[in-house]
This record gives sequence, C-alpha cells and structure tokens, in this order.
Amino acid sequence: MTFIVAVTACPTGIAHTHLAAEALEATARRRGHTVRVERQSAQGIEHPLSEAEIAKAEVVLIAADIRVDESRFAGKRMGMCSTSEAIRHPELVLARLLGAAWEDVAAPALVQQGLTIVAVTACPTGIAHTFMAADALKKAAAAAGHTLHVETQGSVGAKTPLSEADIASADLVIIAADTHVDDTRFQGRRVYKAAVGEAVKHPQDVLSRAMAEATVLGAAKPAYREAVQAAKASHAARSGPYKHLLTGVSYMLPIVVAGGLLIALSFVFGIKAFEQEGTLAAALMSIGGGAAFKIMVPVLAGFIAYSIADRPGLAPGLIGGMLAVNLNAGFLGGIVAGFLAGYVARWLRDKITLPAALETLKPVLIIPLLSTLVVGLGMVYVIGTPVAYLMTSLTGFLSGLGTTNAVMLGLLLGGMMAVDMGGPVNKAAYAFGVSLLTTGTTAPMAAVMAAGMTPPLGLALATLIARNRFTPDEREAGKAAAMLGLSFITEGAIPFAAKDPARVIPSLILGSAVTGALSMALGCTLMAPHGGIFVLAIPNAVGNLAQYALAILAGTLVTTASLVILKKPLPQTP
Repeated sequence: MTFIVAVTACPTGIAHTHLAAEALEATARRRGHTVRVERQSAQGIEHPLSEAEIAKAEVVLIAADIRVDESRFAGKRMGMCSTSEAIRHPELVLARLLGAAWEDVAAPALVQQGLTIVAVTACPTGIAHTFMAADALKKAAAAAGHTLHVETQGSVGAKTPLSEADIASADLVIIAADTHVDDTRFQGRRVYKAAVGEAVKHPQDVLSRAMAEATVLGAAKPAYREAVQAAKASHAARSGPYKHLLTGVSYMLPIVVAGGLLIALSFVFGIKAFEQEGTLAAALMSIGGGAAFKIMVPVLAGFIAYSIADRPGLAPGLIGGMLAVNLNAGFLGGIVAGFLAGYVARWLRDKITLPAALETLKPVLIIPLLSTLVVGLGMVYVIGTPVAYLMTSLTGFLSGLGTTNAVMLGLLLGGMMAVDMGGPVNKAAYAFGVSLLTTGTTAPMAAVMAAGMTPPLGLALATLIARNRFTPDEREAGKAAAMLGLSFITEGAIPFAAKDPARVIPSLILGSAVTGALSMALGCTLMAPHGGIFVLAIPNAVGNLAQYALAILAGTLVTTASLVILKKPLPQTP
C-alpha cells in the first residue's frame, strides 16, 4: 500500500477541483492505496496537507489547471496532470504515477515537466479564435511548468513569429489551426496538430495529448500509432475539404469587409449618389463594388487551391475564380473552381516526373499551364453554365421569399450562428450570407450578423442581472463579452459555453434564432459583412435600422432570460 498526497485546483475552484479529488480518492481506495487530497478552491484551501503528511508521502500528485506551489514537496517523486485527466482517467493517472506497466496505452506522460514548446495558432478570420487559443495555451503551459512561445497567424499576418532558434530549441511543436499552416519549417521536430477550437476550450487536454501523441514530422510513425491513425482516417478525410474551404474564406474575408464598408460609405451621400460620375460616392462604389467585390471570388478560389496543393494551386485557382465571376457562377462557382484547381495541381505535382535538368520547369511552366488549361476548359464548357443557373435560381428564390419562409430562413441562420460560435456551423451560415452580398441579396447577411452579436451580449447582460449564477471571474469576463458582442465577435461566448454547455448553448441558440427570424421578418438589410454596432452608424448601410436594433435587443433579452431560467444559483457565491 502506498501513501499518496495530492493537490487539486482549477481556475474557478468549484467543480473540477472537487470532482478530481473525489475521483482520485475513490480510485485509490479500490487499488488498496491511501491518498490525502488538498483542494484549492474559490473558497480557499480545503483539507490542507500537514507537514507530517507531506513528510510521510511516498509520491505527490498535482492535478491542477493553474500554478500550484511545489516548493513544499521538494525531494519528493512528483507527477502532474490536469483536473480533467484526473476526473476522466483516475485509474490511469494513479497507475502512471505509481509506475505500473501500462506500455500498451497511449496515455499522457504525467512527469514531463519543464518542456520548451512552440506553437502556431490560426483560424479562418484570424480575429478571435487565433488569439484566444494562444492565450489559453500559454496559461495551460505556464500552469504545467512549461515554456511556450506562440506565433499567431491572424488577419494582419503573423505576430510574434517563431525564429529558427526557437524551433531548433523546441522539445515539442503544437499547430492549433483550422486553416492551412505551412509546416515545412518543423521537419524533424515532434509535431502535434489540433483544431483551434480545442485549444480554446481544452488547452490542458491539447498539451497532454501533444506530449503523448506528437510524432516527428517527416519520420516514419511508430508501429503502434498506425492503428490510431487508421481509426482517424475517415474523420480526417471529412475534415480536409472543410479546412481548405475555411482557408479560402480567411483570405477572402478582409477583401469582403473592406469592399462592403466602402460600398456602405458611398451610401452616405445618398442611396443613388454613386450613379453620378466623378463624385466621391462613385469612387467609393468603384473601389468597393467594382474592384474589391470583383476579386473576392478569385481570391476565395485561389486560396482554396493553395490550401490543397500549396503554391502550384494558386495560379489555376485564381484564374478559375475569375472565370466563375465572368460566367456569373458567383460564389458557388468559385468554390468549385478552387477545389478543382487544387486537386488537379496536386495530382500533376505528384505524378509528373522529369529529368533533373528539366525539373525547374515544372513549378513555373508545366503545372501552371496544364492545371489552368484543365480548370479553364472545365469552367467554360462543363461547370460554369449549370452553377450560374443555380446561383440565379437561388437569388431569385431568396428575393421572392414570403414572410413565413423568410422567418424560417432567419431562424435557421440565426441558430447556426450560436451552435458552435466560430466553428464549422457558424462559418457555414456566415459564408452563406457573404456569398449573397455579391448578388445584391442583403437580408440574410443582416440576420447572420445580428444573430452573431447576441450570444456575448446576452451573457454579458445575464452576468449583471443574475450575478448569483456566475463566478466572480465569469462576471468580470461578462464585461469583455459585451464589447466582443457589440463588435460581432461571437467567440466571446465560448468561455461560458465551455464551462456549462448543457445550459448555455441552448440559451444562445434560442436567442440567436429569435434575432435572425425577427431581422428577416422586419425586412432588415445589411450591406457590410462585418463591423457589428459600428456599421450601424453609417447612413444607409443598414436597411430598417430601428427594426434591426430591435431584433438584436430582443434576441439579447431572450438569451438572458433563458440563462436565468436554466442556470441555477451557485452555492456560497460572493
């Protein structure tokens, strides 16, 4: 029988602290060991360890998501894990701590401390998830005693870029991204890849899996991982095209936002002022509608292809996207052109073998020529006409929607915006709204943006009027959520949803669905695809401005009311 002392601690100190302690105590008893657990909670330290108990202990376990003072355990054999690991896999945690032979289990190594880690975070918009993931990983690494340097690939490019020295000295590389990230510079390093949403919601789990499952990039995989990779193969196949699409959207988004806002600014001088040549309104419309919106689809197609085939896909993708514009195939045509260009270019790159003397011609002449020829002829003779018909039919259908159908569409788009707050479903609704802007259909975009604002706004209001249902940290986070909601950054709701998904997410979906339905029913329109409340100040950018504000307010109140009903008061909340 082994005498173990343990410390459990989580950021809020309410649930995970106590759940982890109870799981460890029950499991230790079943295995015939004795464990004394100190719980560090929001109410202070419960059941503190005495000096005698620490001196008697044979091993020490720290199950924590925040930094815990380890100095009093100096000289003791120590293991570390997250509270979620202790809750979900207490048997495994204790077995690893006590040195049991579990070689056939790909489990997180509890004793890996003091690692030097580099990471790259990237999301399609490069606004919220990118930086939230970076912050979450930094905090988790610091709590576990690791050093972590993060490169954020945001909408303005790479910030805090990793140097060659950083990469060379790294024990581990983590790529948390939903878009294409060039990993060639990490050849020979241990690399682990995850979705950016996972890094935001479960940074400790990402770190643990990275330490256990990272593989050397460019090296053969260990045999025991082949079964794991085979099990994940079908999922990877499904997520691949989605990732390529989001890469294209991420590069297209700044162009859409700039173009949409410039078009909206042209309306300041009157809704038809741009028709008079030589005026500032005409110039703004020319820049926004005549230039920015014209290259939107080619950029989308080009970078979808780039994500699939890297640089060889860029030329055929851009050209295929421009053909989609010329053939009136629009956004859908650009998507088809991008995927076709990417897969054709990648196939040519992999299959064409030339003598060494001619190899330099492949990337600059042979692949661009052949891939552009295939994509161009395919768009002109096969794809362009039917896709153009689909776009025309879709535009006509949306323009002729009756009130009932418009409300149903608003309900659907609004609910989708709150399902995963920046994830695949949210981005699908947003991409749908953006794609219709180029056709002059602006009501769905209004519903999408309004519905994306209400989740953080509803949560912020709930933390003010139902304070006893939120921890002090959550009430403080509510202030930031208000600003994020006003700025149309739906991701501001993620920290709340991650802690209590069963109650928070349904509340957010209900409020966003109501907002989307009201926006469509009241005939609201929006010329700009982003900007939140700041767009409302631009004259004529929003159609039926008062009704639009009412839709946002109504959804916010519905979200707040649902949260108040579903969330229960916390015990002994200050």
